[in-house]
Amino acid sequence: MSENRPLARRGRETRRVTRTQGLAKLPYIRRKLPAVDLFSREAIETIAHNAETLLEEIGIEFRRDPESLRLWRGAGADVQGERVRIPRGLCRALLRTAPSEFELHARNPAKNVRFGGDATVFSPVGGPPFVSDLDRGRRYGTLEDLVSFIKLAHMAPAIHFSGGCMVEPMDIPPNKRQLDIQYSFFRYSDQGCEGTPETMGHAEDAVAMARVVFGADYVDRHVVMLGNINSNSPLTFDGRMLGALRVFAGANQGTIVVPAMLAGAMGPVTPAGCLAELLAETLAGMALTQLVRPAAPVILGSFVGAISMRSGSPTFGTAEATQMIFATAQLARYLGLPCRTGGSLCSSKACDAQAAYESAHTLLPTVLAGAHLVTHAAGWLEGGLVASLEKFVLDIDQLAMMQAFAAGMDLSDRGQALDAIREVGPGSHFLGCAHTLANFESAFYQSIVADYGPYEQWITEGRTTAEQRANKVWKKMLAEYVDPGIDPGLDEALHEFIAKRKAVLSDEILDE
Repeated sequence: MSENRPLARRGRETRRVTRTQGLAKLPYIRRKLPAVDLFSREAIETIAHNAETLLEEIGIEFRRDPESLRLWRGAGADVQGERVRIPRGLCRALLRTAPSEFELHARNPAKNVRFGGDATVFSPVGGPPFVSDLDRGRRYGTLEDLVSFIKLAHMAPAIHFSGGCMVEPMDIPPNKRQLDIQYSFFRYSDQGCEGTPETMGHAEDAVAMARVVFGADYVDRHVVMLGNINSNSPLTFDGRMLGALRVFAGANQGTIVVPAMLAGAMGPVTPAGCLAELLAETLAGMALTQLVRPAAPVILGSFVGAISMRSGSPTFGTAEATQMIFATAQLARYLGLPCRTGGSLCSSKACDAQAAYESAHTLLPTVLAGAHLVTHAAGWLEGGLVASLEKFVLDIDQLAMMQAFAAGMDLSDRGQALDAIREVGPGSHFLGCAHTLANFESAFYQSIVADYGPYEQWITEGRTTAEQRANKVWKKMLAEYVDPGIDPGLDEALHEFIAKRKAVLSDEILDE
């Protein structure tokens, strides 16, 4: 009987079955499409030249970290107080030891990811203090919320790397929460993750816990964690970030050096000026990793946007931000280093058309630009203040679509479909031909939230919006979460470490 049903109806039923049977995990992207160079070689060299000028003439302040100043002085930089002026070419010379590609090892080796080359790795939102969903609204995040996001990232097909803290657990004291965060990543997912590098002490805790899970010798020889190191633009690194950078680099773990550059606030109002400042900061931070430990893995990062000249609030998905995304990836290729940029960024307060347009204008350029690590790829709302469960689902749907896009066009005999065209001939249709029947289930990306049915069906099914459908999807994903498990001995060792550290840490003051 089922073979005689109309093809369109069978397609709808196939989509329903797919949604109820769970989502297949996808490996990280190996792009078949070439990266787009939006700018000329001359333009990239001009930005690089200007960045070197800033390093040499103005310099970078390395605040409250005497060890970084000592390393720079020994490398030949001009160190006056906390201001470090770096001779032209010194940063690039130091970065010759940094790998152009490296692999990050997950608890589950099948989920290892690569940064550099033709790889693109999607990672979810990180850092918001608030969480939101249609049922409970906007509220401060908790550890329970973080665990839910970790589980969703573990289940999402095109989230290849768990990333950093998707939402801050505000119910735990700030000087202790890094321990619960790191434990939750190791316990509830077996894919790779970031450490928590707000301070040197936090970074040390993250590396120590990684050594419990993977073994000290293994961690020294393999990258199992990334640390996101932000400069304090303009042209400043603070002691907390510098201490964390030195810990991660010294332990042979990956560092992402990321200026948070909003044009008009932390950088000039022009994209070219912003990019010169951004590159100066990343060059200085990345070169410092090589002074700590030559060949330590490092990623050139950017977080780019602008501020509204009317309100002072951050804006995303603009034409200028798109230009900076393309330029960042091109600058990384120019330097021969992996790149992190882009995401699914928006300023919208709701999962509405503004959120969709701004996220699309960030995500598609990121993929076209050839970014290797895409942080904030799912769940970002309200300029990064909110991690939204519905937005997470809407975004992972687009990520899977981008993964299909990046795979390129199928030019095999199946893809060329000459047999189908011969079978159908002029004036007929392809609905029932052998090629369509053999391939229709996998021919196109099938959205988990979009409604492609007719108007009458939409009315019958309750006039649901995409956000309402996404609400059902994340609940279903959590209900179908498959615990990856953890060795009981490792779990006990992690709990012992956490208990010892919490016993000596203050509830109030961040550990330096």
